[in-house]
Amino acid sequence: MTQPHIARKRFGQHFLSDGGIIDAIVRAIDPKPGDPMVEIGPGLAALTQPLVERLGHLTVIELDRDLAKRLRSHGQLTVIESDVLNVDFSLIDTAPAAIKTIASTMPVPRPKLRVVGNLPYNISTPILFHLLDHVGCIEDQHFMLQKEVIDRMVAQPDTSDFSRLSVMLQWRYAMEDVLFVPPESFDPPPRVDSAVVRMVPLAQPPAIDQRLFSEMVQVAFSQRRKLLRHTLGRWLEDKGFAGTFDVQRRAQEVPVQDYLDLVQQLHPAA
Repeated sequence: MTQPHIARKRFGQHFLSDGGIIDAIVRAIDPKPGDPMVEIGPGLAALTQPLVERLGHLTVIELDRDLAKRLRSHGQLTVIESDVLNVDFSLIDTAPAAIKTIASTMPVPRPKLRVVGNLPYNISTPILFHLLDHVGCIEDQHFMLQKEVIDRMVAQPDTSDFSRLSVMLQWRYAMEDVLFVPPESFDPPPRVDSAVVRMVPLAQPPAIDQRLFSEMVQVAFSQRRKLLRHTLGRWLEDKGFAGTFDVQRRAQEVPVQDYLDLVQQLHPAA
């Protein structure tokens, strides 16, 4: 008999157990047969099973070796046993073995991935930034996250939730909060509310120096209570900036487009 799995705090494990919520998440994702999908942190397969029933095949990324071992016994899953932060999503081939054999003789462009998952709350932001580095190979993303994180992701300027995370994701994705998930939907229940976010990469994102943009936004929000002249203003002086930008604002008062315009002044796209 298979021993019950005990949730491990070091992996931030909270297993989804509410059938109604699982059905609602699957409807939001809307998986179609053959979709090239990757699930991060499948856990006890509560979401995995209804997904694979609709897809036919699913690739999963699981760090917990005991859970990975269980998942390998499922004939329709490809299991990547790894820390997701070490996974190169551009190299993932989601096709079943039989299709890969055919494709090897008839090379075709690899389709973009659909990525889903119940992300561990303790490393959700690093995972989002890791995926941002691979956004070119991704069709869409549906994640369950701590509700307050999603509130920051979708926040509008001049609100308390508008943050570095808001800017760094909104320049590249269209996002929406699609479902509220209460603590009692999990075993064990977390101490926070959760939600599901839909993230769709923009078809024509602005051409920017992403490294410079990231540095600039981090400086801007480093002391968010102060006017930008104390932080970003000094940074711009060090860069020899000769353009115009209103630094008599706080970081959360500046729209995403203004940050994009500024970085393009600093480093015009080729």
